[in-house]
Amino acid sequence: MDRPTLAICGAGMIAGVHAAAAGALGWRTVAVASRSAGSASRLARAADARVVSVAQLPAGADIVVVATPPGSHASEAIRLLDAGVAVIVEQPLCTTLADADRLVDAGDRSGGRALYAANLAYAPIVQRFVTAARSIGVLQHLEIRALQPLPTWRTSSAEQWGGGASFDLGVHPIAVALLVAGPDEVVSVSAVLRRDGADAVGARLGDDHAELRLRFASGMTARLVARWQAGTEALWDAQASSATGVARAEIFPSPVLEVDGEPVELERSSAARTLAPLEHGGYIGQLAAYADDLARGREPMTGLRFGRRVLEIVMGAATSAAQGGEAVALPFTGSRHHTPLELWRN
Repeated sequence: MDRPTLAICGAGMIAGVHAAAAGALGWRTVAVASRSAGSASRLARAADARVVSVAQLPAGADIVVVATPPGSHASEAIRLLDAGVAVIVEQPLCTTLADADRLVDAGDRSGGRALYAANLAYAPIVQRFVTAARSIGVLQHLEIRALQPLPTWRTSSAEQWGGGASFDLGVHPIAVALLVAGPDEVVSVSAVLRRDGADAVGARLGDDHAELRLRFASGMTARLVARWQAGTEALWDAQASSATGVARAEIFPSPVLEVDGEPVELERSSAARTLAPLEHGGYIGQLAAYADDLARGREPMTGLRFGRRVLEIVMGAATSAAQGGEAVALPFTGSRHHTPLELWRN
């Protein structure tokens, strides 16, 4: 499958990112489906694709990207997987663990032909950071931050979406922490969630500040921060420390890597200037790796089980925040039918 064709379910901002990443690889986006006819038409024109209904997918495509609001991910992806279609499911994976389990089961029935779109796992700077962090000895602590301007592109309220910054943005630092930790399992999570913003956009998005503390089976700890903040540039960074060393990365806006205070030279982007953000954010590498996985019959590095692990931590964090920050043991034993927002609001 050298140059697969793509169809996209959803027509929002992230759907456009997938279409652009596919174009950078020389892939064709052949169809766009969305419940918003206007949005579908705009994306289809930009991608030189045709507009189809959701029921018509895969519409002849080799791969379908499910980039709708997370509450509909399970139903749309399961139908496609059961039809034998290769599927990319955007993050967050689902809004409930019950849906996540149904989706994982469908992925198993498909032979692992599904990708959880944890794009940062395929970002060159994150891959270099993971390697550097594992080179400094037994890790004792991680700190990962994702500080991002308010997502004015999102029209859904927190109730419709399923959660706020802890859910929508927090999945990214959680994924990076899991990549660094490798087989070291998270055994508990504690969290503080709050809403600091007073503006209309912030109010609609639910919690806009989340601080999570993870404890791993090895004794390693991690502090993760996810925050929507008005009027500022994105700032994403990560740091790992052992008894003998420190690895530090700036992920956005510009990649920087240091080990024990010394800069590590990074390869310059091979993409054109307009495409560099897609390469830097892992979107191009993610599609290329997934196509290779499909060709080799190999389950992706970030398959649906990885996405479910991320969601389980989000659920534990929401429950912890509702209980005043008390640590919640993992695997999560709470409600499997409530969204993170519902768990937080108790």
